[in-house]
Amino acid sequence: MTAHSVNHHDDHHHDHEAEATSKVLFGFWVYIMSDCILFSCLFASYAVLHTHVFGGPTGKELFDLNYVMVETFLLLISSFTYGLAMLAVNKGKKCQVMGWLLVTFLLGVGFIAMEINEFHHLIAEGNGPSRSAFLSSFFALVGTHGLHVTSGLIWMSLLMIQVVKFGLTPMVNRKLACLSLFWHFLDIVWIFVFTVVYLIGVM
Repeated sequence: MTAHSVNHHDDHHHDHEAEATSKVLFGFWVYIMSDCILFSCLFASYAVLHTHVFGGPTGKELFDLNYVMVETFLLLISSFTYGLAMLAVNKGKKCQVMGWLLVTFLLGVGFIAMEINEFHHLIAEGNGPSRSAFLSSFFALVGTHGLHVTSGLIWMSLLMIQVVKFGLTPMVNRKLACLSLFWHFLDIVWIFVFTVVYLIGVM
């Protein structure tokens, strides 16, 4: 095979991988847009129902802003560390990718653990989702976000296994890129949750 033939084959393979990546990312963007609609509905429901406490406690009485700020920092930092993992992907540094993914995973687990603890504390004091329309909308919105983060953590753990097993192949890299979009999207949604639910709620 001539050098020209080899170069032509490599160029064709590269174009095929680039096209596959573009299609996968486009499809995933469509999914992200559908998730935007889901969260928009949940935010709209919360906006309508957050004043309907029916004699129960308000957000100002229930929310510990310092506690939630720790949660927020955990998720914000995890978004940054995932960005570092993607930089390592682009450089083909497998060990760095695994290291940053592990840090991101642990930060995400910390976030979910704190959220579960918050929910447990509220329910144990009789302030579960059935207590009022306000609490129903609160648990629906924050809980849905928490389920998304949990799904992201499961996805991340599976991808770490694939990185170890297969290395940074084009297919694995595409999956990591999709998870990157998903993780940063959840970070943005949480900023709105923190602002609309917690920050405004304690005023």
